[in-house]
Amino acid sequence: MAEIWDYIIIGAGSAGCVLANRLSANPKHKVLLIEAGKKDTHPLIRVPVGYLYFMSHKVIDWGYNTAPDEGLNGRSLPYPRGKTLGGCSAINGMIYSRGQSQDYDNWAALGNQGWAWQDILPLFKKSENHHRLKDQNHSQLGELPVVEQRLSWDILNNVEHAANEIGIKSTEDFNDGDNEGCGYFDVNQINGSRYSAARAFLDPIKHRGNLTIVTKAMVHKINLVDKVATSVSYEINGVMKTAQAKVEIILSAGSIGSVQILQLSGIGDVEFLHSVGVKPIHQLTGVGQNLQDHLQIRTIFKLKGATTLNDISKTLWGKFKIGMEYMINRSGPLAMAPSQFGIFTKSSDAHQRANIEYHVQPLSLEKFGEPLHKFSAVTISVCNLRPKSRGYVNITSNNVNDAPTIKANYLGHKDDKQVAIDSIKHARKLMQTKVMSEFTPTEYKPGAEIISDTELLKTIGDISTTIFHPVGTCKMGTPDDEMAVVNDKLQVHGIKNLRIADGSIMPNITSGNTNAPIIMIAEKAAQMILGKH
Repeated sequence: MAEIWDYIIIGAGSAGCVLANRLSANPKHKVLLIEAGKKDTHPLIRVPVGYLYFMSHKVIDWGYNTAPDEGLNGRSLPYPRGKTLGGCSAINGMIYSRGQSQDYDNWAALGNQGWAWQDILPLFKKSENHHRLKDQNHSQLGELPVVEQRLSWDILNNVEHAANEIGIKSTEDFNDGDNEGCGYFDVNQINGSRYSAARAFLDPIKHRGNLTIVTKAMVHKINLVDKVATSVSYEINGVMKTAQAKVEIILSAGSIGSVQILQLSGIGDVEFLHSVGVKPIHQLTGVGQNLQDHLQIRTIFKLKGATTLNDISKTLWGKFKIGMEYMINRSGPLAMAPSQFGIFTKSSDAHQRANIEYHVQPLSLEKFGEPLHKFSAVTISVCNLRPKSRGYVNITSNNVNDAPTIKANYLGHKDDKQVAIDSIKHARKLMQTKVMSEFTPTEYKPGAEIISDTELLKTIGDISTTIFHPVGTCKMGTPDDEMAVVNDKLQVHGIKNLRIADGSIMPNITSGNTNAPIIMIAEKAAQMILGKH
């Protein structure tokens, strides 16, 4: 027999954890939260650098890979997605970044009422507990800690001075609506320990009698009756179960998972669904389309006379000191977010607002999960904040266990290619400053001998990688937008009692890291749901 609930939330990532908290606050609401992954009990989840372990061992990761990409010279990239309570916030970079006010004003300009910066700023503040600021832009009353990192590197301080030298001002707040400037990132941590969305929003309320959390439960489909979402079919321990929703089903499985569940449920492009053996129920062309992501170009510069993590970690004694510092003080390299220092600026004068983001690290390695280099170096990664390239996500069969195709189409747009080329030149300008000359920087990647735009673009395809910010695959938009999947209330076009609340609804990607905006989206979804019912 079907279990009966008021609200069913599919996916316990950042959005799902917020929704579970807000919707179950009223004891009259019976809420079910379904998560495909395990409980978030792995000890390395709370260690900030634990993400390296999960990326290489697939412990709490879906283990996706992108399709080979022409813009990356035919390369395929690992595409980690969190598979546990907290979702990607259990394995992400912990950076708290809202983006720019114009990102949201542009969403509203597309016809999405209530999504302008002044509309959603209170929602950012609702969940935020800022370590220092309490003003018109920040709050100290929310569940999510936003704190300074427990570290300082001389070489990163020198990079800051170098940025100042080329006209980029230092800032103490990347999150007031204009993130242009440079400084250390604020992160979601407490005392050097990762603070995921599950820890912030789920742990304090998981014992509520009206909230049931089911883990290791694979959703097969959402069941529709006369274009009304009525129930969810899911598998747990090899047994199929059905959960019935009296009020609403909220899909929060992320930009990959939400697409997969919709398509397996018969919602999507009819012709495509036929081709993979799924019976079409509702035509929505945009399901799985409009995929956007931040591609970072990882430039590396060797240094002389600087202390980097490469230098410290290459000896057993150095490794021992790193471990002891974390054990005793919860500080040092093991408390580091993947990126510590940020710069938001313009890649050229052609842009009216910051269009690139630097992630600067006092270390270098060939790729994530591999050992650090033995030589002293810094990584100066640069990404295009607002790429124009669009990709897609599609299921490959009607089997829920088959991984979908993830085609990012990186550097598919000519403007993205130009921004990438300009970004390398900008990074070189940063490292050629008088401040950095003290360390005799030598370009290791892509290599100073690579000069022409054609050569640079080829090399960019070899050294670039994702920062794991897929969004947009269930786009929010008006009914006359054939690519729109949800309206501005996040209700699926043409289907009753079904909403989507996660990064997939973004019409355009935000100008920064995406976890904070996804939490905001869930806050807004909860307010709209509770306002209606």
